[in-house]
Amino acid sequence: RENFIRLCNPHLEKMKEDILYHFALGTSTHDFPTLFGDVKFVCVGGSPSRMKAFIAYIAEELGLGSPGCDYPNICAGTDRYAMYKVGPILSVSHGMGIPSISIMLHELIKLLYHAKCSNITIIRIGTCGGIGLEPGSVVITRQSVDATFKPQLEQVVLGKTVIRSTNLDEQLAKELLQCSKEIGQFNTVIGNTMCTLDFYEGQGRLDGAICLYDEEEKLQYLKNAYESGVRNIEMESSVFAAMCNLSGVRAAVVCVALLNRLEEDQISSSHDVLVEYQQRPQKLVGYFIKKSLGKI
Repeated sequence: RENFIRLCNPHLEKMKEDILYHFALGTSTHDFPTLFGDVKFVCVGGSPSRMKAFIAYIAEELGLGSPGCDYPNICAGTDRYAMYKVGPILSVSHGMGIPSISIMLHELIKLLYHAKCSNITIIRIGTCGGIGLEPGSVVITRQSVDATFKPQLEQVVLGKTVIRSTNLDEQLAKELLQCSKEIGQFNTVIGNTMCTLDFYEGQGRLDGAICLYDEEEKLQYLKNAYESGVRNIEMESSVFAAMCNLSGVRAAVVCVALLNRLEEDQISSSHDVLVEYQQRPQKLVGYFIKKSLGKI
């Protein structure tokens, strides 16, 4: 059954042209169905270089490109985001934090809608701080929670607070966990992900420019988070989950923990170790895509 993007905006039908400003794309200047109509998997992550590395990795895994092949940035007309494509896979950067990923997702969802894409799976791959996990562990998000551990996104629209669900696709999370078991190379868990509005105070760090709480208060907060089911902290999952839910898109968040926040605030692993950690979500999602396409 074809599952098309559900666009929650009746005003777009009245527009002669839709300009995706931050992608440097537009419906009157680009043929969206021809360029993107075959897309089935979209992987998004904060860093442009990481998403370029992912498209090169998945192209090699699927045998869709030659080693060392350079993939052009589809959004080269802007410096806001980067986008790469190979076969049915789109790889897009989203920057850091809820505002940045929100802007990207508005335009990505419209792009997929204009391209008449169906049966889309969107997966955010990234890094995070773990809670009670060994560094290098991968967390698949069950639901995104706010800083008070509630599974919701609060957003102010026209001066009124709107509450949106932040649950993610349970079956997709289970499929990804099974893929990790088949790979058998690193620890992977399903747990709640706390999405915060900033990197320092919002995540209970002691090393920011401003910190008006002590270490005991910090540890108690993180232990409360762990007891509520939270296994990692990052800054994008809530709006990602909410917008994918509203658009009827199957979605998941897969992040690797670079440290255990119950033990430290600053990342102390070597560069080589961190590079290997950051490849783990790519390996897991790459394996999932290969399996979904019948390549395994």
